[in-house]
Amino acid sequence: MHKGPAGAVEFIEEFDNLIGDSSPVDIVLAPAFVSLPASKQALVNSELVQLASQNCHFEAQGAFTGEISIGMLQEIGVDYVIIGHSERRSIFGEDDSLINQKARALHAASVKPIVCIGETLDERDNDQVESVLRRQLTEGLSGLDAANMLETVIAYEPVWAIGTGRTASPEQAQDAHRFTRDVIRELFGDEVADRIRIQYGGSVKPANTAELMGQPDVDGALVGGASLDPVSFSEICKNAGG
Repeated sequence: MHKGPAGAVEFIEEFDNLIGDSSPVDIVLAPAFVSLPASKQALVNSELVQLASQNCHFEAQGAFTGEISIGMLQEIGVDYVIIGHSERRSIFGEDDSLINQKARALHAASVKPIVCIGETLDERDNDQVESVLRRQLTEGLSGLDAANMLETVIAYEPVWAIGTGRTASPEQAQDAHRFTRDVIRELFGDEVADRIRIQYGGSVKPANTAELMGQPDVDGALVGGASLDPVSFSEICKNAGG
């Protein structure tokens, strides 16, 4: 919940100057709902940056005061929608069933979901990492097929490493990503498992990007606080492709 329309445009203009005419990585920005239209306009001439929403509702319309439908986001020109973020789960009580409804609705509308998964500190300390990730993947992706999954991004974000300054070690991140890919392989087959993008999120900074992205099963980053500064985020983008 940062940056209104003016702040988002200011960010994009500075970031665009910093990133230049080419990028070694795909870049997606996810501003707040109210900043999406201004951000889309600011990106109208950009061939490098796509736009994501931070959330959506699964119904097309109705008595859901305060919610935003996928159709409304499509009208703006959103390419991706983040669903199941740890804050949506922990603060707003969203569960795997609700996240699955959103994932199905997004695919029905041909919008790409970025599906977040991850364990809490208690779950990690109690050796529940794999059982939690398996449940979130199995229930959150229920009813999707291989074609859907090729248009899906998974983001592993250990809840204990978000905004705490604690980062999963590259080895911890790799272990979780490898397990996630193995579960995807079980559910959807080799082609999906080999091609799907699995991002890491959790105190990603310019200084740790290259080492995290160097892990064989880490395909990108879902960047939080460090993405609020255009200099920091541009460095992350450059370091990720190094």
